[in-house]
Amino acid sequence: MVKKCMLTYKTSNNGYKISHSHIRTKKIQNINLQTKKVWSHKQKRWIKIKICTKAIKSLYKFKI
Repeated sequence: MVKKCMLTYKTSNNGYKISHSHIRTKKIQNINLQTKKVWSHKQKRWIKIKICTKAIKSLYKFKI
């Protein structure tokens, strides 16, 4: 499964891991995904979605 937020569509980010001697190696910075049960007003039922923690904080803004 793709590591992507279902509300904000955020994905992982590419970056560098820099050692003490300043040698750069590539790394992937994954997003903090959580599985959450949310009440859907449109479907009138609980749905289970994978969303990032930033979207959990501002969940009231999204009309699911």
